[in-house]
Amino acid sequence: MTFSEPLSQYEEILKDAIRTSMKESGAKLAKTFQTLLIEILTLYMILPRKINFAQMARYGKHGEQTYRQNFNRKKKNCIDWLLLNLSLARRVLDMDGLLAIAINPWYISKAGKKTPHIGRFWSGCAGAVKHGLEIMGIGLLDVANNKCMMLRAHQTIGNSALKMRNKTLVEYYISVMKRYSKKLLSITDIVVADAFFSTSTFEKGISEFGFYLVSRFRDNACLHYIPKREKRRGRPRVKRDKINLANLNLSCMEELHIDGLDGKAYTLEAYAKALKKRVRLVIWRMPGGKCKLFFSTKLSMTGEEVLKTYRTRFQIEFCYRDSKQFTGLMDCQARHKSQLDFAFNASFASLNDLVNLG
Repeated sequence: MTFSEPLSQYEEILKDAIRTSMKESGAKLAKTFQTLLIEILTLYMILPRKINFAQMARYGKHGEQTYRQNFNRKKKNCIDWLLLNLSLARRVLDMDGLLAIAINPWYISKAGKKTPHIGRFWSGCAGAVKHGLEIMGIGLLDVANNKCMMLRAHQTIGNSALKMRNKTLVEYYISVMKRYSKKLLSITDIVVADAFFSTSTFEKGISEFGFYLVSRFRDNACLHYIPKREKRRGRPRVKRDKINLANLNLSCMEELHIDGLDGKAYTLEAYAKALKKRVRLVIWRMPGGKCKLFFSTKLSMTGEEVLKTYRTRFQIEFCYRDSKQFTGLMDCQARHKSQLDFAFNASFASLNDLVNLG
């Protein structure tokens, strides 16, 4: 097999995905832009060094200014990245199985002072706050097959912009979910995020749009057993005794049997004081005796589904890693918001197309 064969297959998959996304969004994109978009995403895959406009002009068919101008397209004249990536994801993921939307902020290294919304953001790799940019990555999880494909990257605004809008960072993340809620709810109503998002502010914010949250509580979370229904007058009790992790009441919970899980896991319906509501709780007692608390606000989920969904969340980290190593997620040197948005999402789309090639 020659190099041109997988390259042709790569471009054919992209053409089909672009047509599907345009049909779903109702957008009418010029043929010239569609051709250029395929070229750009192909360059993201094959460029040997840092992916920027100068490199594209060197290896591509157009001049540097052409790439700059098209990266700076207005939203109405550009591809719908979420629908494009969803079209690519449908080829790989089991869309009839258990799906969840994974969200995870990601630090992007960036020098200078003129880039929009540049500031100080938390870097998980460094374990510290660093100067640069941040994107909120939205991925689609296939829980049964333990896979994730990225749908959208949305740049986080800086601290000064947050103060001007009188918003906290969590409230801004909620607004990002609201922006894409209509399209995401057509896929699934389950959102999975790490323990940072297991707050009443975030859970209540996304529940207003119709989402349920799967996440992890802090180890010292205040949780209560649910009382049995009693035929008495007055308002029924919402909680019973506090759950003591050192002395669990096993008669109130069910043990889970999951292949490959070290330790023991139990599930029950519990009252979470932090969220002020009932949740489907999973208590995982590890071999060392320490407990981890996972939950879902969707009570119809089983304990096994909650635990598997949260564990599948870590696949989004591999998407970030691969796009950083192979499709230039960190390479863009532009200083315009729309150009940065195009670059981040082009990196994810190129990676998704590579996954389709197997």
